[in-house]
Amino acid sequence: MRKKTAKGKSHSKRPANPEAPSWINVQPEVIEKMIVELAKKGYSQAMIGQILRDQEGIPLVKPILGKSISQVLKDHGIEKRIPDDLEALIAHAERTIKHLEQHPKDKASLRGLEITESKIHRLVKYYKRKGILPPDWKYKPRAASFI
Repeated sequence: MRKKTAKGKSHSKRPANPEAPSWINVQPEVIEKMIVELAKKGYSQAMIGQILRDQEGIPLVKPILGKSISQVLKDHGIEKRIPDDLEALIAHAERTIKHLEQHPKDKASLRGLEITESKIHRLVKYYKRKGILPPDWKYKPRAASFI
């Protein structure tokens, strides 16, 4: 029997076979060039993968190139200062802070900000441990200023 809190299974699935599909007739050099061009236009790594999947019909880059999108960008010297997922969480926190400045009594949003900042701190700790962020990188929490 399923739990009452169970959610649906409607989401995209990765290809079952980790090998490069035989029907892709695009050369690896061309794919790499497309990744670099999209990154220079300002697209995130997730968006680059989505564009390659939806517009070019390339399901996964790693089986074809032997390296991920982030590795391709690193090889070409196009690296962001902070990873995409951390950047998205910080942007979400900033939007929530702006909302709380206009609506200081919105306690539900304050709780959401606390949760978001907790996620940021956990992710920063992980990225520092992996060497992706420098050890002296800090995020200044703002939720405490609204309490």
